[in-house]
Amino acid sequence: MSQDLAINGGPKTISKTFNWPIYDEQEVNAVAAIVQSGKWGNPDCGDEVEKFEKEFAAYCGSKYAITCVNGSVSLRLALIACGVKPGDEVIVPPYTFITTASSVIECNCVPVFVDIDPDTYNISPAAIEAAITDRTKVIIPVHFGGLSCDMDAIMEIANRHGLKVIEDAAHGHGAEYKGKKLGSIGHVGSFSFQSSKNLTSGEGGIVITDDDELYAMMHSLRNVGRIEGGQWYDHYNPGCNYRITQMQAVLLSAQLKRLEEQTKKRNENGLYLNELLTNVKGITPLSRSEYITLHCYHIYIFKYDAEHFGGLPKNEFAEMLAAEGVPSFRGYPHPLYKQPLFQNKNWMCYAIPETADYSQTFCPVAEQACATDAVWILQHAMLGEKEDMEGFVRAILKIQEAVS
Repeated sequence: MSQDLAINGGPKTISKTFNWPIYDEQEVNAVAAIVQSGKWGNPDCGDEVEKFEKEFAAYCGSKYAITCVNGSVSLRLALIACGVKPGDEVIVPPYTFITTASSVIECNCVPVFVDIDPDTYNISPAAIEAAITDRTKVIIPVHFGGLSCDMDAIMEIANRHGLKVIEDAAHGHGAEYKGKKLGSIGHVGSFSFQSSKNLTSGEGGIVITDDDELYAMMHSLRNVGRIEGGQWYDHYNPGCNYRITQMQAVLLSAQLKRLEEQTKKRNENGLYLNELLTNVKGITPLSRSEYITLHCYHIYIFKYDAEHFGGLPKNEFAEMLAAEGVPSFRGYPHPLYKQPLFQNKNWMCYAIPETADYSQTFCPVAEQACATDAVWILQHAMLGEKEDMEGFVRAILKIQEAVS
């Protein structure tokens, strides 16, 4: 194997550092002002949280937004507000982060894994339809990597069966489906503000909705079961303190001012990288349908074919690519249903029936994506310049030439 490869001590193709998060004195001064005020908490110490909630709702084109401590809790709030009962089934994809499914377990409900589309790695509407039973109550489509699911098809299925749709838009800040911001199409949209996300305050989450009843319930659950207009020590619902702080809120307000420009930059770079990679044998970018009016590329995903790289396994290719200076990763090692939580039935919930058994669950597209095909380039790299995208391709070609 060539000594020119960076993994073998050769020079990196990319020497640039892609920093994240991006901030300046605006964020520093905003946080400092909160610290100096001594009013750090929420909701009794200021209105910065409510201010950000209104800003984010307006940005998404939604009526309401409710912040919470993280994107896992945001899914849990949405599920409870949507009226799930113990033993109900919730349809989820297997190619996503654990909390899309573990939040279902936390609600004493049963995750039903259905496969993803081979061209987009998003949940397959046909697989959703086939999985619906009389116990199904909610569908959670994940806009994986910031690429929108086929929301028209999903909403049509949900409406026909009387199901609620919770959009997991943890990767989807700023992205659009037919001109609508992701998260604003289903009954509830759920976002994360964890440190890697396109909009971040280190940790945090938010839910958005146009539904008055869903809003009232999620708002109450987030605030220890209190209701708007009620007394401080009156608790109507089984909620907890899931509130964020004033410091997180001002960080998010400042970061939100950058989001649209950053999203357009990622989208532009993604389109250019797609164009460049069409000429590389063995590399296939995920497809973008015409309904994707804006892609935020939280993850840029391409499919890798080892046959065109001398049989080099995907994991080794991904290590080589990262060594060349491309902020990249092999992706998930296996689908969610293979996690010990599901294989060992470690859910510790009274309502999950004994018949819930994931030992024989098999989603072939997700399995192949994890094992051999999917390689990720991370979102902060997509804020680079055109010459950086060209550098990513040079790194891939360098590896291909060395191993073929």
